[in-house]
Amino acid sequence: MPVSALSVIKSDSPEKWQVILSDLITDPKELLQILELEPPTETLSESILKQFPLKAPRPYVARIEKGNWQDPLLKQLWPAHLEDRSSPDYSLDPLAELASNPVPGLLHKYAGRVLLTPVSQCAIHCRYCFRRHFDYQLNTPSRAGWADALDYIRQDQSIEEVIYSGGDPLAAADRHLAWLTEQIEQIPHIKTLRIHTRLPVLIPQRVNQELINWLTRSRLKVVMVLHVNHPRELDQAVAHAINTLSTNGVTMLNQSVFLKDVNDNSSILAELSKVLFSINVLPYYLHTLDKVQGVAHFDTPEPRALEIIEELRTMLPGYLVPRLVREVPGQGSKMALT
Repeated sequence: MPVSALSVIKSDSPEKWQVILSDLITDPKELLQILELEPPTETLSESILKQFPLKAPRPYVARIEKGNWQDPLLKQLWPAHLEDRSSPDYSLDPLAELASNPVPGLLHKYAGRVLLTPVSQCAIHCRYCFRRHFDYQLNTPSRAGWADALDYIRQDQSIEEVIYSGGDPLAAADRHLAWLTEQIEQIPHIKTLRIHTRLPVLIPQRVNQELINWLTRSRLKVVMVLHVNHPRELDQAVAHAINTLSTNGVTMLNQSVFLKDVNDNSSILAELSKVLFSINVLPYYLHTLDKVQGVAHFDTPEPRALEIIEELRTMLPGYLVPRLVREVPGQGSKMALT
């Protein structure tokens, strides 16, 4: 595919992102019909569908090859029957985030930075999601409820960076995100705002003028970390959206997760790094799988991950090789594996 950045900035789309987000595919039968797929031989687990339903945006589904059960994008969103299996060494809270949740809406795992959850909603339910069991009901405060989290940040002057995560923070309304950012800007020791999101990839229409307005008027250094696992997730519409962000001064990074039968291949990851760089996104992290119950079928053994990273070093310049990391509860940072 080559995907190239566009020179003309056009932030608004005639198709509104809110409408697309409200019209997600949630019925497995509808997805099978759209993708012209025969139903799987294995029965889908009703308990899994209730606990973590299918959720997929139509612009993303349009990139999936019809009739192909092995499509790497489909594998990331289809609720496989394997999710119903209980696996040793897998848990409901693999990163022990409950212990790092001092006030609603805030996680404080690492020195110098805190994570806020502005919204519980995502545009997609990634089947390997480590927060699939996270208590969002207790961690998405109302506007008045954010006072405790903001006070927590004010009282700890070692905190210099605030991270919006979730859920997907860009699933929240711009007026809410602009308000929350304005509150954070009033805390003198905060220097950086980092946003972890898949929305510009899943629904590129999300990058509109209102988003650009509050991002560019902030005194904070704004960093956006995308989550792209496979080069076929990137098309011209996504390139357009990302170019709009980078041209407006947002530092663009990407993190991926090693996923069996999706991207556990050096050629795929090398292509991903090259395509990302062509649209002004720098590869940042490549995560080993977080061991949350229901995702063991995605696991790539660590020795194989290390082999792939060594292969990537022979295929790419150093700045395009993402750092292979694992998150270990209680550690002061991500653990580098190479």
